[in-house]
Amino acid sequence: MLRPRSGPGQRVVREANEYAPDTVAADFIDSNGNLCQRLMINQGSFQIESTVTVETSDFIDTAPGSAFVPVHELPDFVLPFLLPSRYCQSDLVGELAQTMIEGQEHGYDQVEAIRSWIHAHIEYRYGTSSASTSAVDTVHSRVGVCRDFVHLGIALCRSLSIPARMVVGYLHKLEPMDLHAWFEAFVGGRWYTFDATQAQPRGNRIAIAYGRDAADVALANQFGPIDLTGMEVWVHAAQS
Repeated sequence: MLRPRSGPGQRVVREANEYAPDTVAADFIDSNGNLCQRLMINQGSFQIESTVTVETSDFIDTAPGSAFVPVHELPDFVLPFLLPSRYCQSDLVGELAQTMIEGQEHGYDQVEAIRSWIHAHIEYRYGTSSASTSAVDTVHSRVGVCRDFVHLGIALCRSLSIPARMVVGYLHKLEPMDLHAWFEAFVGGRWYTFDATQAQPRGNRIAIAYGRDAADVALANQFGPIDLTGMEVWVHAAQS
């Protein structure tokens, strides 16, 4: 999953994808609406270069006071994002969530309280987690990277019957630059962005994929032995 789609908050202006050696990539849309490519890689070295220009907002929408949506009023497509998933054990973090939301209005303000707690109490540090680290692991270790912050935020929201989903993509001026992750919560009848790695709301985000947790939004899924020998990411403001 390397190619963004036009949708709420972003418009794909142009894109180019190059494969070396050249190969045929078949496009399909997965169950979460993500644009995917399926391809066969022959033995030997292989390189993918993806370049995209996207119009996106300098700001993300915020809505303090936006109301909780009762489960019986939620759209059908939102319901899967209420359930525990592989990395987001929402059934195990309910008590912790309750300590964070005391005195907050049910809805957006509770999610913001969760985001703020994670930002203040979980240390961002490379090399402290792995592909198997879950939300519960992060509760115990209190360290992680963006993926771990997201899994914990999602699990805490779902424990309060607030739908939450993972988003991966790119954030302009992220340091150090890399593929990034944040989460969205469904309150007030729509999805809102929350990023516990950042002190303040920031826009200029390019969303690539959405899912229940990291298992749904992997950059690549391989079926056979592959060694990643390098990955470089750049995000620059387009010249007008």
